[in-house]
Amino acid sequence: MEEIRTMKEKDMNDVTSKQRVARIIGKTLIYLFLAVMAVIVLFPFYWMINSSLKSLEEYRLSMPTFWPRHILWSNYRDAFTTAQLGRLFLNTLYVGVVSTILSLIITVLSAFAFARLEFKGKGILFAGLLATMMIPGELFTITNYSTVTTFGWINTYTVLIVPFLVSVFYIYLLRQNFLQIPDELYLAAKVDGTSDLKYLWTVMIPLSLPTLISITILKMMGAWNSYIWPRLVANDEAHRLITNGLRNAFTEASGDINYPVQMAAVALVSLPLFLVFVFLRKYIMKGVSRSGIKG
Repeated sequence: MEEIRTMKEKDMNDVTSKQRVARIIGKTLIYLFLAVMAVIVLFPFYWMINSSLKSLEEYRLSMPTFWPRHILWSNYRDAFTTAQLGRLFLNTLYVGVVSTILSLIITVLSAFAFARLEFKGKGILFAGLLATMMIPGELFTITNYSTVTTFGWINTYTVLIVPFLVSVFYIYLLRQNFLQIPDELYLAAKVDGTSDLKYLWTVMIPLSLPTLISITILKMMGAWNSYIWPRLVANDEAHRLITNGLRNAFTEASGDINYPVQMAAVALVSLPLFLVFVFLRKYIMKGVSRSGIKG
C-alpha cells in the first residue's frame, strides 16, 4: 500500500510539474507575441522621431541610419514656423471644441429620448438610425458636398462643424448606458415632480459621466484627425485644419520636400493625441465597457 501511495504521489507531482511547465511556456509565448506586436506598432513612431532629428542629406542616404548622426532640434522650430502650426492648431481646436459641445448636446438629448421617453414609432425610428451605421460614410460625401455648396458654406467653419454633429454610434452608446440606470429612479423623480430635463441633468448625466468623457475624447480625436472632408470643402488658408496644413507646407520651390522637418511637424501634431491616450485611456475603456448590452 505504501508503494502504491508513493507511486500515486509521484504521478501527481509529475502531472503538477508538467502543468507548471505548460503554464510557463504558454505565458512565455503570449509575452513574446505581445512584445513582437508592440515592436511592430511602435516602430513607425520611433522612425518618425528618428527621421525628425536628421538632416535632409542624412535622411536621403541609401543606407538608413537608426539614430541621427547629428541631432537637429532646430527641425522642430522650422516645422512650427514653416507650416504656421500656431494658426493650424487654433483652427483645429476651435472646430473640435465647438463640434464636440454641440454633438454632446444632441447625443445626450437623443439618447435620453430613446432610453426613457415613450412616443409613437420610437422602436422603428431607432432601428432606422442603427441601419444607417451600415452605410459607409464615404457614400454621403457627394450629397453632403452638393448640400453645403447650395447653402454657400464652402470655406467656412460651419461646413467643418455642422455636417457631422450627429453620430448614431455615440447615441447608441449613451442610450445603452442610460438603460442601465434603474427605472425606479425615474419613477421616483416623476412622483416628486421633477421634470425630465432636471432628472437628466441631476441623475442620468452624473451616473453616465465615464461614457460622456469617452464620447468627448473620441469626438475630439475625430476632429483632430479629419482629413478628406476638410480638404474638400475648406482648404483655404483661413480655415485649413492641421491635417491638411501639413500636406504641402514643406514642399520647396524646386519641388523637393524637406522630409525631416515634415516629420518633426507630424510629431508635434501627434503629441496631443498621444498624451490624451496615455492619460485618459482608462476613461475611454471604462465608458465603453459601462455601456453594456442591455436593450
